[in-house]
Amino acid sequence: VQLQASGGGLVQAGGSLTLSCAASGRLFSSAVMNWFRQDPGKEREFVGSIRWGAGTTVYADFAKGRFTISRDTAKNSVNLQMNSLKPEDTATYYCARSTTPGTGPFYSWGQGTLVTVSS
Repeated sequence: VQLQASGGGLVQAGGSLTLSCAASGRLFSSAVMNWFRQDPGKEREFVGSIRWGAGTTVYADFAKGRFTISRDTAKNSVNLQMNSLKPEDTATYYCARSTTPGTGPFYSWGQGTLVTVSS
């Protein structure tokens, strides 16, 4: 299964952006679709995840209340809606498929999409 992330761009602080991660093949109910982010010079950071079958979500503390992960079974994709964006949210965002939230092994990764939040 290949993943394709999209939707990044430049947004002002306080604004919103929705990222999408499209999967090329079938996603089993046990699949977990994760979102990570990484800023140059920093470690990769878990943002949140959704279990494909049940739709249950897990979020990092910084994402709770601002970010929402959802799935679109018709489009075979996962969305990351980000509200109240802050300059510190600036990073390249990646989606990754695993079977455990935030934890590998990761069976596939999207190519990353850059989000820049201006102050």
